[in-house]
Amino acid sequence: GPDSKSEEIRDNYMRLIHKARHHIYLQTPYFVPDDCILEALRIAAKSGVDVRIMIPCKPDHPFVYWASYSYLGDMIEAGAKCYVYNNGFLHVKGLTVDGLVSWSFELNFEVNAVIYSEETTKKLEEAFEQDILNSTLVTKRLYEERSLLIRGKEQFSRLLSPLL
Repeated sequence: GPDSKSEEIRDNYMRLIHKARHHIYLQTPYFVPDDCILEALRIAAKSGVDVRIMIPCKPDHPFVYWASYSYLGDMIEAGAKCYVYNNGFLHVKGLTVDGLVSWSFELNFEVNAVIYSEETTKKLEEAFEQDILNSTLVTKRLYEERSLLIRGKEQFSRLLSPLL
């Protein structure tokens, strides 16, 4: 929480991301990673780990949405597969690694859970794969064809990301 000097939650994310060998699936309505998490995900993707990130098409906070979309560009450049969920708002805040461990993705000091269960993680990954069927893959070409207005919204929102 805000009264803690250590960052155990973020450090655990880092450990899980760095230990990934096969895949990382991340679903969140608010993909605004700090520099360490962003770099860890980029390194994983560049190292051949199948990194997949999903955000919603309908934001509940426009600044967060545009900042999130700007970070997708970094991840696409690194080789990750990024999706926009088309079936409304995406409430899931989860991370799974290699079918072995699941994590409820921390946001605003919410309660988090690390689940070391292949059975539970498999169910969550199957749900992720079902959600892909209702999603649009953001390709490099699609990302690069964004309008100047969208790019401006992204850059302005990204400047605010430490506050989001």
